[in-house]
Amino acid sequence: MNRIPSSRVPSLRVPSPRTVLMLGCGLLWLVPLYLLLVNAMIPADAYPGEPSWVPRDLALWENLRTAWTDAAIGDSFLNSLFYAVVCGAAGVVVAAMAAFAVVVLPVPRPTLWFWVIYSGTIFPLQMFLAPLFGLYADANLYDSRLGLMLIYAAWAVPFAFFLIRNQMATLPPEVTEAAMLDGATFRRLFWQIHVPLLLPGLGAAFIFQFTAVWNDLLFGITLSRSPEVQPVMAALTTLNSAYGASGPPVILAGALIVSVPTLLVFLAFRGLFLRGITASAR
Repeated sequence: MNRIPSSRVPSLRVPSPRTVLMLGCGLLWLVPLYLLLVNAMIPADAYPGEPSWVPRDLALWENLRTAWTDAAIGDSFLNSLFYAVVCGAAGVVVAAMAAFAVVVLPVPRPTLWFWVIYSGTIFPLQMFLAPLFGLYADANLYDSRLGLMLIYAAWAVPFAFFLIRNQMATLPPEVTEAAMLDGATFRRLFWQIHVPLLLPGLGAAFIFQFTAVWNDLLFGITLSRSPEVQPVMAALTTLNSAYGASGPPVILAGALIVSVPTLLVFLAFRGLFLRGITASAR
Protein backbone atom coordinates (compact mmCIF):
# COMPACT_ATOMS: atom_id res chain seq x y z
CA MET A 1 0.00 0.00 0.00
CA ASN A 2 1.45 3.32 -1.09
CA ARG A 3 1.59 6.06 1.47
CA ILE A 4 1.11 9.70 0.59
CA PRO A 5 4.23 11.66 1.46
CA SER A 6 3.71 13.84 4.48
CA SER A 7 4.80 16.88 2.47
CA ARG A 8 1.77 16.41 0.16
CA VAL A 9 -0.84 16.02 2.89
CA PRO A 10 -2.91 19.24 3.02
CA SER A 11 -2.81 20.89 6.41
CA LEU A 12 -5.56 22.94 7.96
CA ARG A 13 -4.66 26.59 8.37
CA VAL A 14 -5.54 27.99 11.74
CA PRO A 15 -6.81 31.57 11.41
CA SER A 16 -4.61 34.15 13.05
CA PRO A 17 -5.88 36.18 16.03
CA ARG A 18 -6.02 39.22 13.77
CA THR A 19 -8.30 37.40 11.33
CA VAL A 20 -10.55 36.21 14.16
CA LEU A 21 -10.72 39.73 15.55
CA MET A 22 -11.64 41.24 12.17
CA LEU A 23 -14.30 38.57 11.59
CA GLY A 24 -15.75 39.25 15.03
CA CYS A 25 -15.86 43.00 14.41
CA GLY A 26 -17.52 42.41 11.04
CA LEU A 27 -20.12 40.16 12.65
CA LEU A 28 -20.85 42.72 15.35
CA TRP A 29 -21.51 45.28 12.60
CA LEU A 30 -23.57 42.99 10.35
CA VAL A 31 -25.96 41.61 13.00
CA PRO A 32 -27.51 45.01 13.90
CA LEU A 33 -27.70 45.86 10.19
CA TYR A 34 -29.52 42.59 9.53
CA LEU A 35 -32.00 43.25 12.34
CA LEU A 36 -32.52 46.78 11.04
CA LEU A 37 -33.42 45.55 7.55
CA VAL A 38 -35.61 42.66 8.72
CA ASN A 39 -37.66 44.71 11.17
CA ALA A 40 -37.98 47.67 8.79
CA MET A 41 -39.84 45.32 6.41
CA ILE A 42 -42.63 44.59 8.90
CA PRO A 43 -45.84 46.61 8.45
CA ALA A 44 -46.18 49.18 11.21
CA ASP A 45 -49.62 47.90 12.28
CA ALA A 46 -48.43 44.28 12.37
CA TYR A 47 -45.33 44.67 14.49
CA PRO A 48 -45.31 41.86 17.09
CA GLY A 49 -43.73 43.94 19.84
CA GLU A 50 -40.32 42.27 19.84
CA PRO A 51 -37.48 42.14 17.30
CA SER A 52 -37.91 39.59 14.55
CA TRP A 53 -34.97 37.56 13.23
CA VAL A 54 -36.83 36.14 10.21
CA PRO A 55 -38.20 38.29 7.34
CA ARG A 56 -41.99 38.15 7.36
CA ASP A 57 -43.41 40.80 5.03
CA LEU A 58 -42.16 43.19 2.38
CA ALA A 59 -43.49 46.53 3.64
CA LEU A 60 -40.10 48.21 3.48
CA TRP A 61 -41.07 50.60 0.70
CA GLU A 62 -44.23 51.65 2.53
CA ASN A 63 -42.30 52.32 5.74
CA LEU A 64 -39.66 54.26 3.82
CA ARG A 65 -42.35 56.39 2.18
CA THR A 66 -44.00 57.03 5.54
CA ALA A 67 -40.71 58.08 7.09
CA TRP A 68 -39.73 60.27 4.11
CA THR A 69 -43.03 62.05 3.35
CA ASP A 70 -45.56 61.63 6.16
CA ALA A 71 -42.98 62.07 8.91
CA ALA A 72 -41.24 64.84 6.87
CA ILE A 73 -37.79 63.37 7.33
CA GLY A 74 -37.02 64.22 3.70
CA ASP A 75 -36.68 67.96 4.38
CA SER A 76 -34.29 67.35 7.27
CA PHE A 77 -32.37 64.89 5.08
CA LEU A 78 -31.73 67.64 2.53
CA ASN A 79 -30.82 70.05 5.35
CA SER A 80 -28.18 67.68 6.70
CA LEU A 81 -26.84 67.03 3.21
CA PHE A 82 -26.42 70.77 2.71
CA TYR A 83 -24.80 71.25 6.13
CA ALA A 84 -22.44 68.29 5.72
CA VAL A 85 -21.23 69.25 2.23
CA VAL A 86 -20.97 73.02 2.61
CA CYS A 87 -19.77 73.19 6.22
CA GLY A 88 -17.44 70.23 5.84
CA ALA A 89 -15.83 71.79 2.76
CA ALA A 90 -15.61 75.23 4.41
CA GLY A 91 -14.02 73.76 7.53
CA VAL A 92 -11.46 71.84 5.47
CA VAL A 93 -10.50 74.95 3.48
CA VAL A 94 -10.04 77.01 6.64
CA ALA A 95 -8.08 74.19 8.26
CA ALA A 96 -5.83 73.92 5.21
CA MET A 97 -5.13 77.66 5.35
CA ALA A 98 -4.33 77.41 9.06
CA ALA A 99 -2.02 74.45 8.46
CA PHE A 100 -0.28 76.36 5.66
CA ALA A 101 0.24 79.32 7.99
CA VAL A 102 1.67 77.14 10.76
CA VAL A 103 3.96 75.03 8.54
CA VAL A 104 5.01 77.35 5.71
CA LEU A 105 4.47 80.98 6.64
CA PRO A 106 7.01 82.65 8.94
CA VAL A 107 4.55 83.09 11.81
CA PRO A 108 6.00 83.43 15.32
CA ARG A 109 5.59 80.45 17.67
CA PRO A 110 4.00 77.97 15.24
CA THR A 111 3.89 75.24 17.90
CA LEU A 112 1.79 77.46 20.15
CA TRP A 113 -0.66 78.15 17.32
CA PHE A 114 -0.85 74.44 16.58
CA TRP A 115 -1.93 73.65 20.14
CA VAL A 116 -4.33 76.58 20.26
CA ILE A 117 -6.17 75.33 17.16
CA TYR A 118 -5.93 71.63 18.01
CA SER A 119 -7.29 72.25 21.52
CA GLY A 120 -10.74 72.51 19.92
CA THR A 121 -10.80 68.71 19.78
CA ILE A 122 -9.90 68.24 23.44
CA PHE A 123 -12.81 69.84 25.30
CA PRO A 124 -16.21 68.08 25.38
CA LEU A 125 -18.91 69.66 23.26
CA GLN A 126 -21.37 69.77 26.17
CA MET A 127 -19.43 72.59 27.82
CA PHE A 128 -20.17 74.87 24.84
CA LEU A 129 -23.94 74.34 24.75
CA ALA A 130 -25.06 76.84 27.41
CA PRO A 131 -22.88 79.75 26.17
CA LEU A 132 -23.78 78.98 22.56
CA PHE A 133 -27.50 78.89 23.30
CA GLY A 134 -27.35 82.27 25.05
CA LEU A 135 -25.18 83.79 22.32
CA TYR A 136 -27.42 82.49 19.54
CA ALA A 137 -30.55 83.76 21.30
CA ASP A 138 -29.05 87.24 21.68
CA ALA A 139 -27.77 87.35 18.08
CA ASN A 140 -31.01 86.00 16.55
CA LEU A 141 -29.15 82.96 15.21
CA TYR A 142 -31.20 80.38 17.10
CA ASP A 143 -33.21 78.08 14.82
CA SER A 144 -31.55 79.40 11.67
CA ARG A 145 -29.53 77.72 8.95
CA LEU A 146 -26.79 80.32 9.29
CA GLY A 147 -26.41 79.55 12.98
CA LEU A 148 -25.99 75.82 12.39
CA MET A 149 -23.64 76.42 9.47
CA LEU A 150 -21.37 78.60 11.60
CA ILE A 151 -21.06 76.09 14.42
CA TYR A 152 -20.63 73.12 12.06
CA ALA A 153 -17.90 74.87 10.06
CA ALA A 154 -16.07 75.94 13.22
CA TRP A 155 -16.43 72.46 14.70
CA ALA A 156 -14.84 70.94 11.59
CA VAL A 157 -11.67 73.04 11.71
CA PRO A 158 -9.57 71.61 14.60
CA PHE A 159 -9.50 67.93 13.61
CA ALA A 160 -9.17 68.71 9.90
CA PHE A 161 -6.30 71.05 10.78
CA PHE A 162 -4.59 68.20 12.64
CA LEU A 163 -4.80 65.82 9.66
CA ILE A 164 -3.79 68.36 7.02
CA ARG A 165 -0.96 69.83 9.07
CA ASN A 166 0.56 66.37 9.58
CA GLN A 167 0.55 65.71 5.85
CA MET A 168 1.82 69.19 5.00
CA ALA A 169 4.77 68.74 7.37
CA THR A 170 5.90 65.72 5.30
CA LEU A 171 6.21 67.72 2.07
CA PRO A 172 9.84 68.43 1.13
CA PRO A 173 10.77 72.04 1.89
CA GLU A 174 12.63 72.21 -1.43
CA VAL A 175 9.27 72.47 -3.21
CA THR A 176 8.38 75.64 -1.32
CA GLU A 177 11.86 77.09 -1.71
CA ALA A 178 11.96 76.47 -5.47
CA ALA A 179 8.54 78.07 -5.96
CA MET A 180 9.51 81.13 -3.94
CA LEU A 181 12.74 81.50 -5.94
CA ASP A 182 10.60 81.54 -9.08
CA GLY A 183 8.64 84.46 -7.64
CA ALA A 184 5.53 82.64 -6.43
CA THR A 185 3.44 84.51 -3.88
CA PHE A 186 2.10 82.81 -0.77
CA ARG A 187 -1.37 82.74 -2.33
CA ARG A 188 -0.10 80.99 -5.46
CA LEU A 189 2.07 78.73 -3.33
CA PHE A 190 -0.98 77.58 -1.39
CA TRP A 191 -3.55 77.16 -4.15
CA GLN A 192 -1.39 75.95 -7.05
CA ILE A 193 1.27 73.89 -5.26
CA HIS A 194 0.24 72.76 -1.78
CA VAL A 195 -3.46 72.13 -2.41
CA PRO A 196 -2.84 69.73 -5.36
CA LEU A 197 -0.19 67.89 -3.33
CA LEU A 198 -2.53 67.64 -0.33
CA LEU A 199 -5.61 66.32 -2.14
CA PRO A 200 -5.59 62.90 -0.35
CA GLY A 201 -5.35 64.58 3.05
CA LEU A 202 -8.01 67.13 2.14
CA GLY A 203 -10.29 64.33 0.95
CA ALA A 204 -9.81 62.30 4.12
CA ALA A 205 -10.47 65.37 6.27
CA PHE A 206 -13.64 66.15 4.30
CA ILE A 207 -14.95 62.59 4.72
CA PHE A 208 -14.36 62.80 8.47
CA GLN A 209 -16.13 66.15 8.74
CA PHE A 210 -18.98 65.12 6.45
CA THR A 211 -19.63 62.12 8.70
CA ALA A 212 -19.34 64.18 11.89
CA VAL A 213 -21.79 66.86 10.70
CA TRP A 214 -24.19 64.29 9.31
CA ASN A 215 -24.27 62.30 12.56
CA ASP A 216 -24.58 65.35 14.82
CA LEU A 217 -27.49 65.31 17.23
CA LEU A 218 -26.27 67.53 20.07
CA PHE A 219 -26.16 70.86 18.24
CA GLY A 220 -29.18 69.93 16.14
CA ILE A 221 -31.56 69.52 19.06
CA THR A 222 -30.03 72.42 21.04
CA LEU A 223 -29.80 75.16 18.40
CA SER A 224 -32.82 74.36 16.19
CA ARG A 225 -36.42 73.26 16.45
CA SER A 226 -38.26 73.85 13.15
CA PRO A 227 -38.32 71.13 10.45
CA GLU A 228 -37.09 73.66 7.87
CA VAL A 229 -33.81 74.05 9.80
CA GLN A 230 -33.35 70.84 11.80
CA PRO A 231 -30.72 68.30 10.70
CA VAL A 232 -31.79 64.75 10.04
CA MET A 233 -30.63 63.25 13.35
CA ALA A 234 -32.78 65.70 15.28
CA ALA A 235 -35.70 64.88 12.98
CA LEU A 236 -35.14 61.19 13.67
CA THR A 237 -35.70 61.77 17.39
CA THR A 238 -38.94 63.59 16.51
CA LEU A 239 -39.91 60.62 14.35
CA ASN A 240 -39.32 58.35 17.34
CA SER A 241 -41.73 60.40 19.44
CA ALA A 242 -44.41 60.87 16.77
CA TYR A 243 -44.47 57.28 15.49
CA GLY A 244 -43.54 55.42 18.65
CA ALA A 245 -47.12 54.16 19.07
CA SER A 246 -47.09 52.53 15.62
CA GLY A 247 -44.00 50.48 16.43
CA PRO A 248 -40.36 50.59 15.40
CA PRO A 249 -40.68 49.68 11.66
CA VAL A 250 -41.19 53.28 10.53
CA ILE A 251 -38.43 54.50 12.86
CA LEU A 252 -36.07 51.79 11.59
CA ALA A 253 -36.92 52.74 8.01
CA GLY A 254 -35.98 56.32 8.86
CA ALA A 255 -32.72 55.11 10.41
CA LEU A 256 -32.03 53.15 7.22
CA ILE A 257 -32.49 56.30 5.15
CA VAL A 258 -30.19 58.24 7.46
CA SER A 259 -27.40 55.64 7.25
CA VAL A 260 -27.17 55.61 3.45
CA PRO A 261 -25.21 58.85 2.68
CA THR A 262 -22.20 58.18 4.92
CA LEU A 263 -21.99 54.60 3.64
CA LEU A 264 -22.03 55.81 0.03
CA VAL A 265 -19.38 58.45 0.74
CA PHE A 266 -17.02 55.90 2.27
CA LEU A 267 -17.59 53.37 -0.52
CA ALA A 268 -17.11 55.98 -3.26
CA PHE A 269 -13.99 57.59 -1.79
CA ARG A 270 -12.41 54.75 0.17
CA GLY A 271 -9.21 54.87 -1.92
CA LEU A 272 -8.79 58.59 -1.38
CA PHE A 273 -9.60 58.17 2.30
CA LEU A 274 -6.96 55.47 2.82
CA ARG A 275 -4.31 57.49 0.97
CA GLY A 276 -5.11 60.57 3.02
CA ILE A 277 -4.94 58.72 6.34
CA THR A 278 -1.66 57.06 5.35
CA ALA A 279 -0.13 60.38 4.31
CA SER A 280 -1.29 62.10 7.52
CA ALA A 281 0.13 59.32 9.73
CA ARG A 282 3.69 59.57 8.42
